[in-house]
This record gives sequence, C-alpha cells and structure tokens, in this order.
Amino acid sequence: MTLTTEFERVELPLENAFTIARGTQESAENVVVKITDEGGMTGVGGAAPAAHYGETADTVEAILPALLDVVEEVGDPHALTEIEGRMKEVVHDNPAARCAVSIALHDLVAKRLGVPLYRLWGLDAGDAPKTSYTIGIDTVERVREKTAEAVDAGFSVLKIKVGTDRDEQLIEAVREEAPDARLRVDANEAWTPKEAVEKARMLADHDVEFVEQPVPAEDPEGLKYVYDRSPLPIAADESCLTLEDVPQIADRADIANLKLMKTGGLLEAKRMIHAARAHGLELMLGCMVESNASIAAGCHLGPLLDYADLDGSLLLAEDPYDGPDLSGGEIRLDENRNGTGAR
Repeated sequence: MTLTTEFERVELPLENAFTIARGTQESAENVVVKITDEGGMTGVGGAAPAAHYGETADTVEAILPALLDVVEEVGDPHALTEIEGRMKEVVHDNPAARCAVSIALHDLVAKRLGVPLYRLWGLDAGDAPKTSYTIGIDTVERVREKTAEAVDAGFSVLKIKVGTDRDEQLIEAVREEAPDARLRVDANEAWTPKEAVEKARMLADHDVEFVEQPVPAEDPEGLKYVYDRSPLPIAADESCLTLEDVPQIADRADIANLKLMKTGGLLEAKRMIHAARAHGLELMLGCMVESNASIAAGCHLGPLLDYADLDGSLLLAEDPYDGPDLSGGEIRLDENRNGTGAR
C-alpha cells in the first residue's frame, strides 16, 4: 500500500487571553498532519506543542519529515504498534509531533474500517464523563464574568487556574456565580508544599473536588508531603509525563492527569491508562490549547476516564476543524461519524 503524507502549521487565536501561573497565552500554534491512502481516504491528527516540555511548532515541523518517512516506509496504516515504535526510535522526545502522526493513523484506520474510533476500541460512548471548562487567572471581576458565561452555556464542571495572592478571592467569586458547579483547581506548580496544604484546606471549605499539580514536578517529596496532608485529592499533571512516571506518582497522588501531547501517541496513552489503573490511580485526560484535529481523538478515550478536561478547542476564537459536540461539557461521540470525528 502507498501512503502519502503532508502537514501544515496553523495559528489559532484564543477567544480570550488565557493566563495560568506560568504566564499568559493569546494564541496557539498547532501543526496538523494528514495521511492519505491509495483510495483517497485521509486521516487527520494535530500536534499542540508546549514550550514547557521543550517543544514548539518549529521543533514539530523539523522532526515531522523523519516521522512521516517511517509511515511511508511501513506503508500500512494498520501497523500502528510498529509505526509508533519506529517513530520513538527516530526521536525519543518530541511527543506532540509523534502524537499528531498517531492520531492521523488511528483516524485513517477507523475510517477504513467504517467505525468511530471508540468503536474500534470496543468502548461505550455513553461512559464518557463530562469535560470541565477552564477559567484562567484574571481580575476577580473578570473571573466572575467568565464563570457566569460558562454557567449560562451549560457547563457544570469548572476548572479554576490559581497561583496568585488572590486565590481565595477568585474561588469565592467562582463559587458565588456557580454555587452548584463541580469545581477543580489547578495551581500549575505554583505553591510550596506547606503553602499547598494551607490552600487545600481553604479550598475544601469551598467544596472543591480536587487540586491539580500544587507543587513543582521537580519536587516529588514535596508532592508526597502535600498528598499525605491535604484534605482534598491530588492530581498529578506535570509530574506525570510518561509511562515510567506512573508508578512514581502512585504514592504521591490520587489522580493521574494524562495529556495526549505528553504521551506521544494513542497506543501509549492507553498503556498509561492501564498502568494507572493497576496502581490504584484515578484518571483524567487533559489537553493543551488545541484544535479538534487532536481534541477529537482524546474524546474517544473518554469512556476509560474518571475525569475529562478536554476544553482546549472551546477556548479558541475559531477552530478550522469541527469535532465532537462538547456543548455544556457533555462529550457526544457520533456513531455515524467514522474515525475521530475531526473534519
């Protein structure tokens, strides 16, 4: 079989400036991969690189020709394990670049078989949890406005970015506007261990569900300190990048927060999910600021998750790709839309 490949870089403006403890983002650069078979059927996948993990759109574009050479050399899109293994031999790092190829291949394979991706995996679409909607750091008044807008749009699960000297004020504003919402908090490594425990006690008073990455990933003992003392469950994001990290966080967190762009591919994401389950961890799948070219694939993993944070495409001013319906936070996987559903 002959496969042809191509990729393009896309600039994605955000609806609103998005601020976390590490900085502010007004746009995202994704790279979209397309893999086409002899019959003209095309699979689509996206890379959403994060500079925090050493990847940019430039590095993705630099490595993709070598990765796509592997695809063309193998020539069989169904040889997913072989291709992902060989790509990792070509470049061990650059997981977002490898993931874009993996998503495009899975999309193509499911389309060739005439099924949605979740059906290819034997999953029940009705088991997917609701996705949260993220409220970035802002003024208290603007956070209040964003929360009201999210509630009006039907979102009942909200993730609040923190890591400021106004954290309690921000949470109070959100809780006032969304008294019945499930709230989650993400500090993006902003706190010291002792500070994190104090913040967790405050957050528990506001009925927060869990705290994500309270301390720097470079401080595993600090994470353990917080885990042992926090009144709230702890989710590990920056501390859980690869399969090898899963057992390392098993006695330091309650929840493993995976992201496709960290895992390097859908097969590896599933391995990490099973490893996390084996270590007694709950599971969340998060995302970067991403187009549906990649978010759509994450949605098909929904039935394997306890929590979802797949709102990256919802933060965009416009998305060149359509995907699963996420209105109100429900993950609706269309049984009549084959592949990932990205179009």
